[in-house]
Amino acid sequence: MLETFAPMQIKTSGASIHLMKGGSGEPLLLLHGFPQTLAMWHKIAPRLAENFTVVLADLRGYGDSSKPKDEPDHSNYAKRVMAQDMVEVMSQLGYETFSVVGHDRGARVTHRMLLDHAQRIKRAAVLDIVPTYEMYKTTDKELATAYYHWFFFIQPADLPEHLLAGQAEYYIRNVLGRLSGDFSAFTSEALAQYIRCFSDPATIHGICEDYRASASIDLQHDEADMQQKVHCPLLALWGSKGFIGHKYDVLSIWRKRAEIVQGQGIPSGHFLAEEAPEETYTALQTFLSQH
Repeated sequence: MLETFAPMQIKTSGASIHLMKGGSGEPLLLLHGFPQTLAMWHKIAPRLAENFTVVLADLRGYGDSSKPKDEPDHSNYAKRVMAQDMVEVMSQLGYETFSVVGHDRGARVTHRMLLDHAQRIKRAAVLDIVPTYEMYKTTDKELATAYYHWFFFIQPADLPEHLLAGQAEYYIRNVLGRLSGDFSAFTSEALAQYIRCFSDPATIHGICEDYRASASIDLQHDEADMQQKVHCPLLALWGSKGFIGHKYDVLSIWRKRAEIVQGQGIPSGHFLAEEAPEETYTALQTFLSQH
């Protein structure tokens, strides 16, 4: 899928991060969401690599990155340490400043990166999210139904881990089908990668820890930074056929948290880069090329 990208493994202060790098030009970091891996970018990364040096990375706990031991307060999977992983990765690659695009969980890591490492980020895009704090604050029956996995994964170990064990293919197909507008958008090659990684019990546990952190220590960090705004230009994209676009006024919410915001709906469900690659690429390319 990503034949022109070179695989690498970089050790950070807290994890070993698997990545793929390709292209030339200004550095651009792409971060995947749940339940995927860096493979989710395969339809648009090669095109972005025509103008940028593109770095695709698996978050800690996901894909072929390491799954560090969890801590009682879930701090080893806080978005703060996930963001730290990524700025260290980019530093080791020689990029002290860069742009970043995050989808889903990767977008939540991106938001934390923008707060903790503002001086490092030139431009940022967040795909199909509003801030975590906002979503928990507005939780109702509709959100709990559509995003039930948020509340399933945060149950104490090892309840969700035990129930998901051995169910990788069924669960991946179910969640992708449920949140997408068109399951046929997922190629067999990408599906195989998602299923392979989710078949590892360590990955399931890492993913659960990611969500447990979001419902605990991440909210503490978010509350402490509620008055801190994102300074760099921010692009918010969302699936016009998906839950986020239906439930939230995405631009209005992000304009409370960032100074320079633009964005639009993309004709897709939750998985923009795979369901609507042409529209997603065009929006990203246009935004990232602005000066």
